[in-house]
Amino acid sequence: MRILILGGYGLIGLGIARQLAARGHEVIGLGRSREKGERLYPAIRWIGVDLARMTRPDEWTAHLAGVDAVVNAAGALQDGARDDLAAVQDQAIQSLIAACEAAGTKRFIQISAPGAASGSSTAFYRTKAAADARLKASGPLDWLILRPGLVIAPAAYGGTALLRLLAAVPLIQPLVHAERKIQTLALSDLTELVADAIEGKLAPGQDLDVAEDTPHSLAEVVAAFRRWLGFTPARRTVLLPGWCAGLVSRGADLLGHLGWRSPLRSTALTVMSEDVLADPAPLEAATGRRLSSLEETLAGLPSTLQERWFARMALMMPVVIAVLSLFWIASGTIGFIRFADAQRLLLEAGLPPLVSTLAVAGGAIADILLGLMILIRSRARQAALGMILLSLAYLASASLVVPGLWLDPLGPLVKVLPSIPLALVAIALLEER
Repeated sequence: MRILILGGYGLIGLGIARQLAARGHEVIGLGRSREKGERLYPAIRWIGVDLARMTRPDEWTAHLAGVDAVVNAAGALQDGARDDLAAVQDQAIQSLIAACEAAGTKRFIQISAPGAASGSSTAFYRTKAAADARLKASGPLDWLILRPGLVIAPAAYGGTALLRLLAAVPLIQPLVHAERKIQTLALSDLTELVADAIEGKLAPGQDLDVAEDTPHSLAEVVAAFRRWLGFTPARRTVLLPGWCAGLVSRGADLLGHLGWRSPLRSTALTVMSEDVLADPAPLEAATGRRLSSLEETLAGLPSTLQERWFARMALMMPVVIAVLSLFWIASGTIGFIRFADAQRLLLEAGLPPLVSTLAVAGGAIADILLGLMILIRSRARQAALGMILLSLAYLASASLVVPGLWLDPLGPLVKVLPSIPLALVAIALLEER
């Protein structure tokens, strides 16, 4: 069969693509960046499309030519600079369903979420529910809605990245809503179910929760991740009050408007504050299979140095960005505050007054702009590269004009050196997938 997968290089979508390709199907992956899809999984064909722009059925027609089935594994946590929930999870999917009906596509598999309903507490759930309702109303399509619990995979993104980050906190274990219940799901179990549904081994017209039988508290899940990663148990668990979580989520939401998809945004914390429990009994009755437990899922995944590195660097990522931003903004601000002193140093080195004025002012402005620019997700990589180049320019020019600064007891030039590898680390950490 020819199958189109929305969100094809996402955590769930890529796993489904690999499973279907391994079973001999012709898979087409759809994501925002065709180049990224081809880099991550070159064995299938890729389409680069922004779902937020696909809100009319006719915009889908060309992509459905010869397609037998569609799997929607796309989604976003909440609105932000890079995401429009209503467009991506509701309008685009309803338009796609209408286009599938017109094109004669046979099957449609919707990856939704437990708790998604029109009266849910978050826009994430409400937009998912709107698309679910439209799919259920479709007469021509053989549809199936799967509502997975927290999907655990060899890779990490979103909620699973947050669990690894929390598990990497040394000595103590900070938690909020520690007793709230979570049900997990192995990615391999979900991909096999989707493939079975595509092949007609799972009856259509069902709306099924997909999760392990036994719920766990958040504290238990994080502790299990600590054990799996090989980190020492926390000496003490620190239970943070709700207002503290609110402050964190508001800060994360603000960063969301700058393009950062923090797993600590308000939607995630709202979901964490509620017991959203799945009922796997209907799925077990329909398939006769029991899904892997949290312990079985983790036992089947690699836990090597690279997983520990990821967990620790996910914890350090915001620290690296914040330190670089503060360092460069402070550098530029001090340049303006000590403008006369900096200019006098250049004048004593023999530079003309106009050149020395432009050098000090230009350097201070550039420092502040780079410090602000790295806070914008879409410009962070360019900002880090700019920091490296400007640091090298400062070192080279100072070595020519005022070489004595290398021997200054306060080491102003020596202190520039650590910012270069730190910017290199930021560039490496900015890669999302």
